[in-house]
Amino acid sequence: MSEKITALDLPAQELSEATQRYFDVCQEKLGMVPNVLQAYTFDETKLAAFTGMYNDLMLGDSGLSKLEREMIAVVVSSINKCYYCLTAHGAAVRALSGNPALGEQLVMNFRAADLDDRQRVMLEFSEKLTETPAKMEETDRQRLRDVGFSDRDIWDISSTAAFYNMTNRVASAIDMRPNSEYAGQSR
Repeated sequence: MSEKITALDLPAQELSEATQRYFDVCQEKLGMVPNVLQAYTFDETKLAAFTGMYNDLMLGDSGLSKLEREMIAVVVSSINKCYYCLTAHGAAVRALSGNPALGEQLVMNFRAADLDDRQRVMLEFSEKLTETPAKMEETDRQRLRDVGFSDRDIWDISSTAAFYNMTNRVASAIDMRPNSEYAGQSR
C-alpha cells in the first residue's frame, strides 16, 4: 500500500504529550497507529473530537457487544463502499468473532452470514438508516425491541450507524488508506 495515507497534503502538527501517549498505547496494543488517527494529526482538536466519539461509541458502556458495534461498522461501510473502514473493521470483526468468514460475509453481504435474529434485525435497521434514513418508522424501532434491544440500545445502534456514515464519507472524500497490517489480521 502507498506510504501516503490520504490524498490531501495536510502536514502533521506537533502532538501534545497526551496524544503521543495515546499513540504509544495504540502502537503497543495494535502494533500500529491506525491511519485514521494519523490523518487527523494536522489538527489535534479534530483528532480529539474524533477519538472521543469513537471511544464512546465503540468502547463505552452499551448493551451492544464490541462485536455487534463492529458488525454495524462493517455493514454501513459495505453499503457506502468505504475501503478504509471495510478493511479496518472487517479485521476487527474477524478478531472479535474468531471467525474469518464472518468478516468477509459482512463485507460482501451480511445476509449470507449465519446470524441470530438479534444481529440480523440490528443490521437490517443499520442498513435502512444508511440507505433511506427519512423512511425510518416506529415499526423499525419496534422490530429491534421485539428481539430484545432496549431503547438505549436503539440509541447506540443509531449513533454507531450514523458515525460510520459520517466517517465513511470523510474517508472516501480524502482517499484515506488503511494500514497494511489490517489485511492479514485474524485470517
